[in-house]
Amino acid sequence: MASNRPAQASSFAPNDIQTFGYDRGDDEGPWEEWNPTADSVAPVRGRHRVSKQRGGGLARSSTVLGVGVLAAVGAGGIATAAPGKPPVSISLPDLSSVTQSAKALISDGGSSTPKGSSTPLTGAGLTTADAAQGNADAGEALRARIIEQAESQQDQVDRAAQSAAETAAAKKAVALAAEQQDKAEAKVAADKKKAEDEAKQKAETARLAELAKSYSLPTSSYTLTSRFGDAGSMWSSGYHTGLDFAAPTGTLIKAVHSGTVTEAGWAGAYGYRTILTLDDGTELWFCHQSSISVSVGQKVATGDVIGRVGATGNVTGPHLHLEVHPGGGDAIDPMAWLHSKGINP
Repeated sequence: MASNRPAQASSFAPNDIQTFGYDRGDDEGPWEEWNPTADSVAPVRGRHRVSKQRGGGLARSSTVLGVGVLAAVGAGGIATAAPGKPPVSISLPDLSSVTQSAKALISDGGSSTPKGSSTPLTGAGLTTADAAQGNADAGEALRARIIEQAESQQDQVDRAAQSAAETAAAKKAVALAAEQQDKAEAKVAADKKKAEDEAKQKAETARLAELAKSYSLPTSSYTLTSRFGDAGSMWSSGYHTGLDFAAPTGTLIKAVHSGTVTEAGWAGAYGYRTILTLDDGTELWFCHQSSISVSVGQKVATGDVIGRVGATGNVTGPHLHLEVHPGGGDAIDPMAWLHSKGINP
């Protein structure tokens, strides 16, 4: 059999080619009849060749096969030749693995539930520790790790809460101990102060008792009438400046304490008055006497008679008007002064 001459390099026909036929040019040489054979036909370039399908299981699900082919074509891609360059030959991968996978997924009855081994489809994510614990399923292993992590975090939270509670309890215990210590110290201080006050009171009582031996009341059988500070028009100052001991006329008047007589005689509204000056400079005025028993410059002791109760001067009845002038100055309350000396009128 005669062989065909090689095809022209150009893919375009000469300008003198007519529709549905060709006219041979003078320079093209003689034409021969072309009888193609399997050996003479060259593979078509730029086209994908699809391998013959293997296995009959794939025929039952053309959808799965189509997805596999599309995936293979998408992975391999279709290459087109750029102008002036020979086309690139691309071959498809073997689809036998896709076919086997599809057959495993499709059952005879068309059910989507896979049959066969219960072994997990994948072991991705499994660690050596998971395998040691007998976990063969990645999902179960992940779930176990999540639960373990959650329990660990909860343990941390519980420990933190317990630590905070212990710290708060310790602070509360310290504060309570400090409060109890403060109360105890305050009680000790109060008891000490009370004891000191009691001791001072006892000492003052003893002093006044001893002092009272050197002080005495100015008269006896008396009644206290007007007191220091009482207001009234009977007094020139507008208020009473002494302490009145009402008693019958002639009742004895005694020296309250030892001292020196610095004045004895008539004193106007005070009637007959005796002034006794004590060693500390305090002046005691004994007024409205009916008679005077001492003279100026005379030294007297506690309890010595210095005169008698009367009603001389500006009075409404017989009584002893007693005034106290510390340092010879303004009058003070005779009642308070007598109390300070241990005397209780």
